[in-house]
Amino acid sequence: MKRRFDKMHGLGNDFVILDAREEPFAVTPALAQAIANRRTGIGCDQLIVLEPSAVAALRMRIWNADGGEVESCGNATRCVVALTGAATIETAGGLLEGTGVGDEVEVSIGEPRFGWDAVPLAYPTDTAALPMAWDSLEHPMALSVGNPHVVFFVDDLEAVPLKELGPRIENDPAFPERINVNVAEVRGYGIRLRTWERGAGLTLACGTGASATAVAAIRSRRATSPVTVSMLGGALTIAWAPGEPIRMRGSATHVFSGELDLEALQ
Repeated sequence: MKRRFDKMHGLGNDFVILDAREEPFAVTPALAQAIANRRTGIGCDQLIVLEPSAVAALRMRIWNADGGEVESCGNATRCVVALTGAATIETAGGLLEGTGVGDEVEVSIGEPRFGWDAVPLAYPTDTAALPMAWDSLEHPMALSVGNPHVVFFVDDLEAVPLKELGPRIENDPAFPERINVNVAEVRGYGIRLRTWERGAGLTLACGTGASATAVAAIRSRRATSPVTVSMLGGALTIAWAPGEPIRMRGSATHVFSGELDLEALQ
């Protein structure tokens, strides 16, 4: 059995996108892992499946490379808007809106949530500065932008061994649904960011990570809106004010289309 797919990326954060609005496509963790495998599959950070929706133009479901299904992905949202022209997208993390802005795509991903039970955390605590530390990383802000994040502000981004600390923080028992880990350095021109994505590891860019970090910087008065968030794969412009949804603007690139041979993955 073969299924058509599109390969896209947002700032190097790459996706395999399958349209299942007319013909259903069942995904298991093992199948998501096989498709995402960069040696024996197509290769991607996330598998995206588009389904019918009763409340939006379409529904977007997201599986990380480890096979786990997650709630939201900002870079994938921009890619889906660019690919389909959908103005509204239903996700497990909420209803999203998107539109083309010149050569870029802007999406609205809803309001951030700061309650400990909305992140979620395992117990009540101050999410503005968690009383926790992992070696040199301490007192992060925790929030949900459709999926859970912690944000650490540091003086030297390169000095943080995120490849070592990321898995420890992601899987800490304090985070019952695991957590995305952002380490940021604020400069006059904006924010430099590295993200350890839950279930995907280090990626070239993370849209929800950039959004969470920008919100944390604005809320703690380290930055003003809109702010440029620079990652290894490129930059996003994030705008947010209290009581309003987060707006993210950046590129969405179509790489190629192809056919997936499901039997070859077995």
